Amino acid sequence: MSTRHAEELDGPPGIRQLAPTELEAMLDSGSPPVLVDVRTPEERALARIDGSRLFDREGHDYVLSLERDTPIACYCHHGIRSQAAAEYLRQHGFRTLYNLRGGIDQWSIHVDPSVPRY
Repeated sequence: MSTRHAEELDGPPGIRQLAPTELEAMLDSGSPPVLVDVRTPEERALARIDGSRLFDREGHDYVLSLERDTPIACYCHHGIRSQAAAEYLRQHGFRTLYNLRGGIDQWSIHVDPSVPRY
C-alpha cells in the first residue's frame, strides 16, 4: 500500500483515528486525553460526551496554553470537523492527537445510547 493511500485511510501522520470504544477506554484510564468538542454550542446543547470541553474562544485559548505533548482527542458530529481541528492543533505543535472516527454519532451507537443522535 502506498504511503499516500495509507494516509487517506488513517489520516495525516500524528493524528490517530479512534473507534468510539477505544476513546471510551482512554477516557476511563488513569490519564485520559483532553477531550475537545469542535461542534457549535447549539449542537453541544443537543448531545455531548461528558468531560469534554467546547472549542469556543475560551476552549481554544485553554488548549493552546497546554504543553505540546498533552494528549488531545477531538470530536464533532461525524468526524470531519474534528479531523480539521486536530490538523490545526498539529500545526500548532501538538504531538499526541486523536480524532473520534464517526464522531458523536458513532459514540451514541457504540458506547452511550443515552447520548441523543441528531
